[in-house]
Amino acid sequence: MTQQPAAPVKTSGQRPRILLIGANGQVGWELRRTLAGLGEVIAASIEGGYGPIIDLLDHGLLARLVAEARPDAVVNAAAYTAVDKAETERDVARRINADAVGELGRLLAERGIPIIHYSTDFVFPGTGKRPYTEDDIAAPLNVYGETKLGGELALLDSGAPCLIFRTSWVYGARGANFLLTMLRLLREKDELRIVDDQVGSPTWSRMLAEMTALVLYRVLRGDLDLKKVGGLYHLTGSGEVSWFSFARAILERAGLDCRLIPITSADYPAPARRPAYSVLDNRKFQETFGLYMPDWRVSLEQCLELIPC
Repeated sequence: MTQQPAAPVKTSGQRPRILLIGANGQVGWELRRTLAGLGEVIAASIEGGYGPIIDLLDHGLLARLVAEARPDAVVNAAAYTAVDKAETERDVARRINADAVGELGRLLAERGIPIIHYSTDFVFPGTGKRPYTEDDIAAPLNVYGETKLGGELALLDSGAPCLIFRTSWVYGARGANFLLTMLRLLREKDELRIVDDQVGSPTWSRMLAEMTALVLYRVLRGDLDLKKVGGLYHLTGSGEVSWFSFARAILERAGLDCRLIPITSADYPAPARRPAYSVLDNRKFQETFGLYMPDWRVSLEQCLELIPC
């Protein structure tokens, strides 16, 4: 028997209206470009500038934004991402990463509006030796991971049709990230000490945004039924690498001259504990959507072509 396609998302006009929350972040900035071909993008951020102002600490403002934007779909790229600072700002991190996500889910569930939301590899403890799957038990080591896990659970409990993409080690040509920090330090320093006992998967923000747009396009067309395929997915660059080896790849591809020294996490203490191994398994995403993230080395080379070195 041939499976019937899902009904298209009911749109408010000829072009779907997509509410993008967190439009000025490094992923949100890329999403403004990739989502533009799908419909009208309402780009909301705490700074404003490209669209309405949104502060996730203000649930009344969030409710008004959803009511006024009348979206056909929502992509939430906003989050509290200051991992170390979250250790002393637990309440603020929880209100943004968990409470606001749950409230957004309830608002969208009432209207039947689908949402794509991003989470993190930091929901896992990092004690494993193989890539984590969506079925593995989450046990965060820090406040940031706890609050992001809280957001996942709140959104899933809200009843909103949703896709949650856990990602990791996000970098890009814009914003505050490891790649841009390394490029600056590699130019300024003769020697750098980089942690070599934390392993993950670097993810280019542009590739993450492009995968999001490809999936959302199918949701809006009715090719995907979120009642059947909604929920948690892992979506990262393919392959794995330590921070030290990632820095060395940046050094080599940028053609810079600096001595890199591998160190342990104990040599570089931080307020928030990090998982030693947080590689995520992308197979569920690949099998469900037929899409594949490139190897992290390929994405790094493409990203560096956009940055003057």
